[in-house]
Amino acid sequence: MKFGRELAAEMVQEWQEAYMDYKHLKKLLKDIFTFRHHNNNNHAPSFSTRKSFRKRKIMHRVFSGLTGRPGSSPRKSSNDHEVILVGPVEKEGSVIYYQTMFLRSFEEGSEFELVFFKKLDEEFNKVLRFYETKVEQVREEAKELNKQMDTLVALRIKVVDDDNIFVEDQFDQEIGVSNINNSSPFSSFNSKNQGRVSMDVIEEVEMSNEQKKPQMNKNGTKSFREFLNETNEGGFSLDVIQEVEISNEEGKSTFKQSPKKDLDHVKINVEPDTPVSTLRTVIMSSSKPSLSFSKDELRKAEEKLKRAFVEFHHKLRLLKSYCLMNTLAFTKIMKKYDKTTSRNASTSYLAMVDQSFLGSSDEVNSLIKRLEASFIKHFTNGNRRKGMKFLRPIDKKEKHLTSFSTGLFAGCSIALIGGISVSLHARELLDHEGRGQYMDNIFPLYSFFAYIFLHMVMYGANTYFWRRFRVNYPFIFGFKQGTELGFREILLLASGISVLTFSAVLSTLDMDMDPETQSFRTIAELVPLILVAVVLVITFCPLNIIYRSSRFFLIRSAWRCICAPLYKVAFVDFFLADQLTSQIQAIRSLQFYICYYGWGDFKRRSNKCLENETYQHFYIIVAIIPFWLRFLQCIRRLVEERNAMQGLNGLKYFSTVIALVMRTMFELRRQTFWRVMAASTSGITTIYNTYWDIVMDWGLFQKKSKNKFLRNKLLIQYKSVYYVAIVVNILLRLVWMQLVLDFNELPFLHRRAMVTVVACLEILRRGIWNFFRLENEHFNNVGNYRAFNPVALPFYYEDEKTM
Repeated sequence: MKFGRELAAEMVQEWQEAYMDYKHLKKLLKDIFTFRHHNNNNHAPSFSTRKSFRKRKIMHRVFSGLTGRPGSSPRKSSNDHEVILVGPVEKEGSVIYYQTMFLRSFEEGSEFELVFFKKLDEEFNKVLRFYETKVEQVREEAKELNKQMDTLVALRIKVVDDDNIFVEDQFDQEIGVSNINNSSPFSSFNSKNQGRVSMDVIEEVEMSNEQKKPQMNKNGTKSFREFLNETNEGGFSLDVIQEVEISNEEGKSTFKQSPKKDLDHVKINVEPDTPVSTLRTVIMSSSKPSLSFSKDELRKAEEKLKRAFVEFHHKLRLLKSYCLMNTLAFTKIMKKYDKTTSRNASTSYLAMVDQSFLGSSDEVNSLIKRLEASFIKHFTNGNRRKGMKFLRPIDKKEKHLTSFSTGLFAGCSIALIGGISVSLHARELLDHEGRGQYMDNIFPLYSFFAYIFLHMVMYGANTYFWRRFRVNYPFIFGFKQGTELGFREILLLASGISVLTFSAVLSTLDMDMDPETQSFRTIAELVPLILVAVVLVITFCPLNIIYRSSRFFLIRSAWRCICAPLYKVAFVDFFLADQLTSQIQAIRSLQFYICYYGWGDFKRRSNKCLENETYQHFYIIVAIIPFWLRFLQCIRRLVEERNAMQGLNGLKYFSTVIALVMRTMFELRRQTFWRVMAASTSGITTIYNTYWDIVMDWGLFQKKSKNKFLRNKLLIQYKSVYYVAIVVNILLRLVWMQLVLDFNELPFLHRRAMVTVVACLEILRRGIWNFFRLENEHFNNVGNYRAFNPVALPFYYEDEKTM
């Protein structure tokens, strides 16, 4: 693999603008080569190849003495400093930039090399500034984690001490040896030495209920803990002990307060995990609650800090990779320069790279080692394998069985479709007198699975193209590393659902039309209900089968959507809510399941659901719910982020709710006034939604863009794809509008089938929207260099001076 492709594959996509522009520098080298090759061909036509010309030129210079000074060895070619001089230059106050001086500017064609070195310096300074900025950020984050870990250790001691659990041989660690200022994984930062870290591994306070025998110190005296136990039978609390004399390494005596003293000004920052706790937090107080020193509080704090450690470790590894890949890129490009120009300038330039902060700083490696040691000790009880499994999850490997199973299920689905078609034509079911009854009662039951199948296929196609165009969708959605589903797994699930659905349809037709199975009429009518039950059982199954982590991630996200606005809105939450707005007919199908099997006469295949006024009202209410939830999410973000665009976005969903209400009034009254109101509100909503899709969600139609009617940065090379997507989105929005206005009857197509077709077109539109929506989000992350999800730390410090 060429290095350019390797660099593109290994780079952090959200930092791609901060990497060395290897492709552009190669282009400049190509310009140098083209000029030199053309110039050499004009002056030396006898040399047919570049290699032979270079050898002859070098030999001529060596033996003629043109390359050396008087008295120099004839074997020695031009020295590095005779080609370039590179060193630091102070600009903009104390900021140091590196600049290269090309010493062969008098030669013909040197302007190409001057341009190359100017661009090379720009790229190096860009990389260096970015790396220094990120190192400074991780240095500050390490200090914050230092403080958080100190508090967690003190909280552990306090919680265990309140339960009267003591360990005799670890009292020194509780009071002095586990010095709070030196117990964390990131302590003693020295900014004068480029922020190098000297970290002391935290000595974990291991508590147990087992009583141990008193042990003597080295000098034959009993420990202070043993003295307390003998005199007060362990009745003294650590709160009584205000100061304990500790001998430091220099032999001086110092005093250290009890760790629990540091908890006086600490607030708990654990976010409410239930709607009830959220409401209680809002009603009672907006400030952070104080520590209650409970085990449940300690557990939540440990989980949150554990996630912060994992995320910080991931950030350090990516920063390390950034440093290595850019250093290697500068090495490669300078070697190519030497090869192209027959010079030897790489040695001096790469020596400068090694001496710079990019090549000499070992702070990131030091942080990684100490973080791993601390995490293993404090969160996995010294189990290194388990700890590294958390910190460095293994990348998911593609399995051939997944591809094979997907192909197998797809083939079975095609065969079942063929069997259904043969059954319909052989028995002339399309012209059967019970066709209308079947379409009104059974078809809506199975159409539910068609919506789910099509949506999963579109999502699988999206994941394929996101991965192909290097969109970091696992990071955007917040998937745990290694648990995200690829397009193969998604298509496997979709094909499995299709096999179940077509098998159920074929079995229903056979049992319904075959005279030998007429006695199983009731079972035949229950097949769709059994199929729904199977899908729900698999979805909520607690066993570790069929991608449990992904299933539970979907369930949690759906619950957060349902409970809006009681949860903080993440990207995956409002993205899922947007998907639900395109699955209105699927939700209505579930409503029909309840009515058909609960109040209808399913044995005789008849129902009066649509004639029931209550059912009609709920028919529109369930359609409003997804838009209303999305509206509440926008209100929550408007309050938290103070962003007026969220208010306008919420207004878009509220206008859709009004349009649906107007349609309901028209269906109930059938008056001209309500028809006009339904048409006008639906028209305004369609225009509003279309504009928002293209301009806000996709980021297209930007002013002063180099791509007409598009944006400056595009993932897809062919611009026509974006223009086609815009037109298709507008057309499919108009189709959705005619569904809202109930103009959905065609003479050659049953009303139920027409509703299903329009719903499928809306799902297709949503699938197209998903790709460009995530593309726009990806470029927003790239523009802000946002490659990590923020993790809320468990503790909040009310008084920094006290701490």
